[in-house]
Amino acid sequence: MRSHLLARATIGVSMLAALFPVHAFAEPFKVKVDGLSQGRFVNEQVYGGFGCHGDNVSPHISWSHVPSGAKSIVVTIHDPDAPTGGLGWTHWEVVNIPASQTSLEKGASGDPKRMPAGAIETLTDFGESKYGGPCPPQGEGHRYIVTVSALSVAGIDVKAASSPALVAYQMHGNILAQASYVARYRRAAQ
Repeated sequence: MRSHLLARATIGVSMLAALFPVHAFAEPFKVKVDGLSQGRFVNEQVYGGFGCHGDNVSPHISWSHVPSGAKSIVVTIHDPDAPTGGLGWTHWEVVNIPASQTSLEKGASGDPKRMPAGAIETLTDFGESKYGGPCPPQGEGHRYIVTVSALSVAGIDVKAASSPALVAYQMHGNILAQASYVARYRRAAQ
Protein backbone atom coordinates (compact mmCIF):
# COMPACT_ATOMS: atom_id res chain seq x y z
CA MET A 1 0.00 0.00 0.00
CA ARG A 2 2.79 2.39 0.91
CA SER A 3 4.63 1.87 -2.42
CA HIS A 4 1.33 2.44 -4.24
CA LEU A 5 0.88 5.82 -2.47
CA LEU A 6 4.49 6.77 -3.23
CA ALA A 7 3.99 5.96 -6.92
CA ARG A 8 0.79 8.07 -7.02
CA ALA A 9 2.60 10.99 -5.34
CA THR A 10 5.46 10.75 -7.86
CA ILE A 11 2.97 10.78 -10.75
CA GLY A 12 1.22 13.79 -9.18
CA VAL A 13 4.48 15.73 -8.90
CA SER A 14 5.37 14.85 -12.50
CA MET A 15 1.99 16.10 -13.69
CA LEU A 16 2.45 19.38 -11.80
CA ALA A 17 5.89 19.85 -13.35
CA ALA A 18 4.36 19.36 -16.80
CA LEU A 19 1.60 21.89 -16.07
CA PHE A 20 3.91 24.47 -14.49
CA PRO A 21 7.26 24.54 -16.29
CA VAL A 22 10.37 25.58 -14.36
CA HIS A 23 10.49 29.01 -16.05
CA ALA A 24 7.12 29.83 -14.47
CA PHE A 25 8.97 30.06 -11.16
CA ALA A 26 11.63 32.50 -12.41
CA GLU A 27 12.92 35.16 -10.05
CA PRO A 28 10.94 38.43 -10.12
CA PHE A 29 12.31 41.52 -11.85
CA LYS A 30 14.01 43.60 -9.10
CA VAL A 31 15.67 47.00 -8.65
CA LYS A 32 18.18 48.04 -6.00
CA VAL A 33 19.52 51.49 -5.07
CA ASP A 34 22.89 51.58 -3.32
CA GLY A 35 24.32 54.28 -1.07
CA LEU A 36 21.14 55.06 0.82
CA SER A 37 20.89 55.24 4.58
CA GLN A 38 18.09 52.89 5.72
CA GLY A 39 16.20 53.54 2.48
CA ARG A 40 16.75 57.29 2.61
CA PHE A 41 18.75 59.51 0.27
CA VAL A 42 21.93 61.00 1.73
CA ASN A 43 23.34 64.52 1.19
CA GLU A 44 25.59 63.34 -1.62
CA GLN A 45 22.45 62.50 -3.65
CA VAL A 46 20.37 65.57 -2.63
CA TYR A 47 19.81 68.41 -5.09
CA GLY A 48 22.15 71.40 -4.93
CA GLY A 49 19.72 74.30 -5.37
CA PHE A 50 16.20 75.48 -4.47
CA GLY A 51 17.54 75.96 -0.93
CA CYS A 52 18.89 72.39 -0.71
CA HIS A 53 22.60 71.86 -0.13
CA GLY A 54 23.40 68.45 -1.58
CA ASP A 55 26.05 67.32 -4.05
CA ASN A 56 23.48 66.13 -6.64
CA VAL A 57 25.33 62.87 -7.40
CA SER A 58 23.18 60.26 -9.13
CA PRO A 59 22.99 57.01 -7.14
CA HIS A 60 24.10 53.55 -8.22
CA ILE A 61 20.97 51.76 -9.45
CA SER A 62 21.02 48.09 -10.41
CA TRP A 63 18.41 45.62 -11.59
CA SER A 64 18.20 41.88 -11.94
CA HIS A 65 16.07 39.16 -13.52
CA VAL A 66 15.13 41.22 -16.59
CA PRO A 67 12.33 39.39 -18.40
CA SER A 68 13.19 37.55 -21.59
CA GLY A 69 12.25 39.51 -24.67
CA ALA A 70 13.40 42.82 -23.18
CA LYS A 71 15.29 44.91 -25.73
CA SER A 72 15.91 48.09 -23.73
CA ILE A 73 15.61 49.55 -20.23
CA VAL A 74 14.29 52.89 -18.93
CA VAL A 75 15.14 54.17 -15.43
CA THR A 76 12.97 56.85 -13.82
CA ILE A 77 13.05 58.58 -10.43
CA HIS A 78 9.75 60.31 -9.66
CA ASP A 79 8.42 62.11 -6.57
CA PRO A 80 4.63 61.57 -6.40
CA ASP A 81 4.39 63.78 -3.29
CA ALA A 82 5.69 66.99 -4.91
CA PRO A 83 3.27 69.92 -4.56
CA THR A 84 2.39 70.09 -8.26
CA GLY A 85 -1.34 69.48 -8.20
CA GLY A 86 -1.04 65.70 -8.39
CA LEU A 87 1.49 65.48 -11.23
CA GLY A 88 4.52 64.78 -9.06
CA TRP A 89 8.08 65.65 -10.08
CA THR A 90 10.44 63.73 -12.35
CA HIS A 91 13.98 63.76 -10.95
CA TRP A 92 15.73 61.59 -13.54
CA GLU A 93 14.99 59.60 -16.67
CA VAL A 94 17.48 57.53 -18.61
CA VAL A 95 16.13 55.84 -21.73
CA ASN A 96 17.42 53.46 -24.41
CA ILE A 97 19.68 51.56 -22.01
CA PRO A 98 20.65 48.27 -23.71
CA ALA A 99 18.85 45.28 -22.15
CA SER A 100 22.27 43.66 -21.55
CA GLN A 101 23.10 46.37 -18.98
CA THR A 102 22.29 45.70 -15.33
CA SER A 103 23.08 49.02 -13.68
CA LEU A 104 23.76 52.73 -13.81
CA GLU A 105 26.97 53.67 -12.03
CA LYS A 106 27.07 56.14 -9.17
CA GLY A 107 27.72 59.57 -10.69
CA ALA A 108 26.77 58.43 -14.21
CA SER A 109 24.54 61.44 -14.81
CA GLY A 110 26.27 63.96 -17.03
CA ASP A 111 29.30 61.68 -17.54
CA PRO A 112 29.24 59.96 -20.97
CA LYS A 113 32.07 57.62 -19.88
CA ARG A 114 29.91 56.21 -17.08
CA MET A 115 26.61 56.17 -18.99
CA PRO A 116 25.82 52.99 -20.99
CA ALA A 117 26.43 53.35 -24.74
CA GLY A 118 23.31 54.61 -26.49
CA ALA A 119 21.55 55.71 -23.29
CA ILE A 120 19.96 59.17 -23.22
CA GLU A 121 19.21 61.32 -20.19
CA THR A 122 15.95 63.15 -20.94
CA LEU A 123 14.43 66.29 -19.50
CA THR A 124 13.46 66.37 -15.81
CA ASP A 125 11.12 68.76 -14.04
CA PHE A 126 14.18 70.79 -13.04
CA GLY A 127 14.39 71.74 -16.73
CA GLU A 128 17.65 69.87 -17.35
CA SER A 129 18.52 66.56 -18.98
CA LYS A 130 20.39 65.18 -16.00
CA TYR A 131 19.84 63.89 -12.50
CA GLY A 132 18.22 66.23 -9.99
CA GLY A 133 18.22 64.89 -6.45
CA PRO A 134 15.55 65.16 -3.77
CA CYS A 135 14.63 68.63 -2.54
CA PRO A 136 11.14 68.72 -0.99
CA PRO A 137 9.79 71.87 0.65
CA GLN A 138 11.15 72.58 4.14
CA GLY A 139 9.72 70.33 6.82
CA GLU A 140 8.36 67.79 4.33
CA GLY A 141 9.32 64.18 3.68
CA HIS A 142 8.66 62.69 0.25
CA ARG A 143 8.80 59.33 -1.49
CA TYR A 144 11.08 58.91 -4.51
CA ILE A 145 10.02 56.00 -6.67
CA VAL A 146 12.87 54.47 -8.64
CA THR A 147 11.33 52.49 -11.50
CA VAL A 148 13.14 50.28 -13.98
CA SER A 149 11.05 49.44 -17.05
CA ALA A 150 11.91 46.60 -19.42
CA LEU A 151 10.73 47.44 -22.94
CA SER A 152 9.95 45.23 -25.91
CA VAL A 153 11.64 47.72 -28.29
CA ALA A 154 15.35 48.48 -28.72
CA GLY A 155 14.76 52.17 -28.12
CA ILE A 156 12.12 54.86 -28.00
CA ASP A 157 12.05 57.91 -30.26
CA VAL A 158 13.10 60.69 -27.88
CA LYS A 159 15.91 63.21 -27.54
CA ALA A 160 17.67 64.72 -24.53
CA ALA A 161 15.20 67.63 -24.60
CA SER A 162 12.13 65.33 -24.55
CA SER A 163 9.70 65.83 -21.66
CA PRO A 164 8.72 63.15 -19.14
CA ALA A 165 5.27 63.08 -20.78
CA LEU A 166 6.77 62.30 -24.20
CA VAL A 167 8.93 59.57 -22.70
CA ALA A 168 5.84 58.00 -21.06
CA TYR A 169 3.92 58.28 -24.34
CA GLN A 170 6.71 56.54 -26.27
CA MET A 171 6.93 53.78 -23.64
CA HIS A 172 3.16 53.15 -23.78
CA GLY A 173 2.37 49.70 -25.11
CA ASN A 174 6.04 48.64 -25.03
CA ILE A 175 6.48 47.85 -21.32
CA LEU A 176 7.08 44.15 -20.62
CA ALA A 177 7.67 44.57 -16.88
CA GLN A 178 8.53 47.15 -14.24
CA ALA A 179 10.36 46.94 -10.95
CA SER A 180 10.22 49.73 -8.38
CA TYR A 181 12.02 50.76 -5.20
CA VAL A 182 10.74 53.51 -2.90
CA ALA A 183 13.40 55.72 -1.29
CA ARG A 184 12.64 58.61 1.02
CA TYR A 185 14.05 61.99 1.91
CA ARG A 186 12.94 64.52 4.54
CA ARG A 187 14.10 68.12 4.49
CA ALA A 188 14.46 69.68 7.91
CA ALA A 189 12.32 72.67 8.84
CA GLN A 190 14.29 75.86 9.32
